[in-house]
Amino acid sequence: MKPLTRPPLVDPFGRKISYLRISVTDRCDFRCVYCMAENMQFLPRKELLTLEELDRIATAFVARGTRKLRLTGGEPLVRRDIMSLFRSLSRHLTSGALDELTLTTNGSLLSRYADELAGYGVRRINVSLDTLDADKFREITRRGDLKVVLAGIEAARKAGMRVKINAVALKGVNDDEIEELMLWSHGLGMDLTLIEVMPMGEIEVGRIDQYLPLSVVRGRLMDKYTLVDDPYRTGGPARYVRVKETGGLVGFITPLTHNFCESCNRVRLTCTGTLYMCLGQEDAADLRAAVRSSQDDALLYRAMDEAIARKPKGHDFIIDRRHSRPAVGRHMSVTGG
Repeated sequence: MKPLTRPPLVDPFGRKISYLRISVTDRCDFRCVYCMAENMQFLPRKELLTLEELDRIATAFVARGTRKLRLTGGEPLVRRDIMSLFRSLSRHLTSGALDELTLTTNGSLLSRYADELAGYGVRRINVSLDTLDADKFREITRRGDLKVVLAGIEAARKAGMRVKINAVALKGVNDDEIEELMLWSHGLGMDLTLIEVMPMGEIEVGRIDQYLPLSVVRGRLMDKYTLVDDPYRTGGPARYVRVKETGGLVGFITPLTHNFCESCNRVRLTCTGTLYMCLGQEDAADLRAAVRSSQDDALLYRAMDEAIARKPKGHDFIIDRRHSRPAVGRHMSVTGG
């Protein structure tokens, strides 16, 4: 492990910030019903950080103790020339300053980029996939093609990357498919992580109508399978069980039924240079101004320190009939999952 060149970032609750998620674009080629409005208004491209600026901020975090970088979106692979950012950031893997460079993707462009990603040191990726039914998949994504995503997953596996499937549990939509998703994933040597829908951004459907507590899902699985708590961690919020009958892992991300804030080591950078210290809070810091004000990183480091000093203990996500409005106004695609 390469020694730090700067003091590590530690929040007021003693949590070391070792994981940075970077939303490289708010754009996506899907319009998933729980994530986006159908007619999204995307950011003007002139407001986005350049890939060089994203690299500079990520590098500053690596110098302060970040060991894991995840590129997200929107859909990160739709960003023009995004492979140049992966190529540049891979130098931190080579130097030993970074443990992992990875991404979360909808899989639509994986067939095109899987080999290149693997060549830049990406060893593990998350693919968002909520159903194996082609018609339902198009309904959920409003425009996706399941065959293209499945081909992308296979391309990633052939390139030597470990694939984890992320599925949002949606009441009345895919709740009858979760067992099938688990068996399919485990049959291909892939883990499955289930996620509760999060109250972020205005969408056409009421989230109380989408919300399926994962405690219910876990109970249903326990009726047929033996679930054993597993200490496996990826640095994210999922808590895992191993399914004795399949040998695979199922992760549960439960911001509503049981929040994961006590061990939060993460912050999120948007494509405009806004740093969110908590996914479920509106407080944020402007790192773009610091980057563009000076070629020296002193202002950037100061802005990072001031931001982490305000990192809250946890979020305030609530979904019930009394809280019909989203907990935060921005869509998930703005912050990155």
